[in-house]
Amino acid sequence: QMQVAESGGDSVQAGGSLKLSCTASGLRFDDYAMGWFRQAPGKEREAMSCISWSGDRTYYADSVKGRFTISRDNAKNTLYLQMHSLKVEDTAMYYCAAAFSRYDNEYALCTRGDVRRHWGQGTQVTVSS
Repeated sequence: QMQVAESGGDSVQAGGSLKLSCTASGLRFDDYAMGWFRQAPGKEREAMSCISWSGDRTYYADSVKGRFTISRDNAKNTLYLQMHSLKVEDTAMYYCAAAFSRYDNEYALCTRGDVRRHWGQGTQVTVSS
């Protein structure tokens, strides 16, 4: 069972930047695709970005392409999300997720509803105008 824990959420002004981190434990981190999701009040959780176990393949939702960058440091068991040009509509609880199966790649992790995931508790990002 993998445990993941997010950090780095904060309140920022529109146009600002923020970097989220997610540390993992319990299983071999570099066996699994990882990703970032978010959920705004009254909305469904949505995928932002996912990354392959090796870090050489990434997936981004259209809403964050060119603004957010996902990366991972397998030596540190840590996943990152660098966010630039933040918008008010980026306000949400951000969740780190690990693929439950090593056979689920980054695309499946982000796009398939039937893929099982390990979830963190979330970190709040609030963007004000």
